[in-house]
Amino acid sequence: MQNDKIVVGLDIGTTKVCALVGRKNEFGKLEILGMGKAASEGVVRGMVSNIDKTVEAITKAVKQAEDQAQINIGVVNVGIAGQHIKSLQHNGSITRQVTDNEITVDDVKRLTNDMYRLVIPPGSEIIHVMPQEYKVDYEEGITDPVGMSGVRLEGNFHIITAQSNAINNISKCIQRAGLVMDQLILEPLASCMSVLSEEEKEAGVALVDIGGGTTDIAIFKDNIIRHTAVLPFGGNIITSDIKQGCLVMQNQAEQLKVKFGKAIADEASENEIVSIPGLRDRTPKEISLKNLAYIIEARMEEIVELVYAEIVRSGYANSLAAGIVITGGGAQLQNLVQLVEYISGMDTRIGYPNEHLGKSKIDAVKSPMYATSVGLVLAGFHSIDQNGLERDEEVPERKEYHKPAAKTGGKEGGGLISMIKGLLSDDIDNNKQSY
Repeated sequence: MQNDKIVVGLDIGTTKVCALVGRKNEFGKLEILGMGKAASEGVVRGMVSNIDKTVEAITKAVKQAEDQAQINIGVVNVGIAGQHIKSLQHNGSITRQVTDNEITVDDVKRLTNDMYRLVIPPGSEIIHVMPQEYKVDYEEGITDPVGMSGVRLEGNFHIITAQSNAINNISKCIQRAGLVMDQLILEPLASCMSVLSEEEKEAGVALVDIGGGTTDIAIFKDNIIRHTAVLPFGGNIITSDIKQGCLVMQNQAEQLKVKFGKAIADEASENEIVSIPGLRDRTPKEISLKNLAYIIEARMEEIVELVYAEIVRSGYANSLAAGIVITGGGAQLQNLVQLVEYISGMDTRIGYPNEHLGKSKIDAVKSPMYATSVGLVLAGFHSIDQNGLERDEEVPERKEYHKPAAKTGGKEGGGLISMIKGLLSDDIDNNKQSY
């Protein structure tokens, strides 16, 4: 049964590492069983820069989620982001030998798998291959060719690549934390699953996920992903500007941004002053909220203009009927929607990851800052839905396996991963179980 399966999402971000444990309830909604969060000190702009600190944060976050959900976590879905992420469009084709038989799922898989053999720049790897549309004997505009008759099958694909070193560092962190990586998922794709509706993706929408170190962009049209990009700017650069502009400590700058920050300076009062503690034996420092807003607005304008330039560069700026959806921790900044609408001229809303969430004791996950984490869990269930029958055949008898002493991530250890995946349909009782 669907509500007997457990999926764990692990978001390794620039500001935080978050682990979410979820299952589907009887209504098909996602129920969060446990959440763990730890400060991320080993990640810079979406890329792992310190293995030990990242492993420590992963271990802490996973331990909190385990204690709250009362399970042992062994397999996780992991997000990846960073400026090294690149996307491209490519067209491929195959010629079928049998003309009288209809096109099968295997034919489509063979065409898709050919895309993974593309020659790409050294040091990069293909992480996602997503079909745009197909042609059958030069007949265009086909979204699902299975069942049609034809000799030549062509497809236009959106291909996403990542730096091999970045992938290897994430895999190494997961392995050292005693976990197995099930799927490596581009973070804006995960965020899309949690905050966008099918109607928005059909009409045309740009998702903008403003994180701590990066701003991720994903553009949909006709329910197909058309463009992805990652910008190396996020909320942390605003905090850094406040620190330098107001001459305060880093943690004080972050609190000023979160509690009092506004994206439009005209919305701030001229007379409001915030007093923050001074350094040892020094008088408190007074910060004008108007000046604070000017600092934030200057940097936020730059980020939004870069986002809009990326949307224009994609060629879909005039085709997005649903406008822009902002999510991520940076989306909580006051007056940001008005600023984005003013610069882009597009309808804008804040994306909350609550469309697919059921009742849960953990209300914090409904915040935009957890959109990626919720999306990683949803991506795991999407994979289970697609491959559930195959897994049932591979694991005819449900058994309990304890977490192995040593694990391998990445492309190795496939048998172990598929074995543990089968455990996702085990029942949960009051005792701890292994997943």
